[in-house]
Amino acid sequence: MPAIMLPWIVLIISLFYCNSISATYHRRRGFFPSALRVKRGTASLVNPIFQNSIKDVNLLFEILLAGLQFEDERGLFSVHDEELASLRQTHKLEVICEDIVPKTLPEVHRLTSALVQGVGALTREDFERLVLTLVYTAQQMAQASTAHQRDAWAGSFTNLYNAIKKDLSSQQSI
Repeated sequence: MPAIMLPWIVLIISLFYCNSISATYHRRRGFFPSALRVKRGTASLVNPIFQNSIKDVNLLFEILLAGLQFEDERGLFSVHDEELASLRQTHKLEVICEDIVPKTLPEVHRLTSALVQGVGALTREDFERLVLTLVYTAQQMAQASTAHQRDAWAGSFTNLYNAIKKDLSSQQSI
């Protein structure tokens, strides 16, 4: 009897394994789907991440303090400090800000609704992109020309802030 059941057990375990891998794949690509597309003809910039060490975290903080600017609705990125702007690591940040961070209210709303439905802690990549989206949203809120636009961006800013706060709170309880 056990010899007959073995193929069925292997089949059932394989199905559960494939289902869990598929769910993980869809969850990871759900927050920032553009991160998995090849950009600027370079395969090395597929799913880029800026922060790989404490030194990179400090560099990001320094760039944010020096002035990170999104120039227009296309999200063209610039750093006010020429020395920081010339660093190789800043190029990765440019790709993330210009190609991955959502730039329109519908894209930001899709992100926040996906975050509300998400289970568990964010990955390092998703957290980094979420913070950069928060920075972009704050700039759009400040540059909005009408009260209606300002309120829409402020609502998105609040939702992103709450998602970051939730993620940080869930990590503290671990």
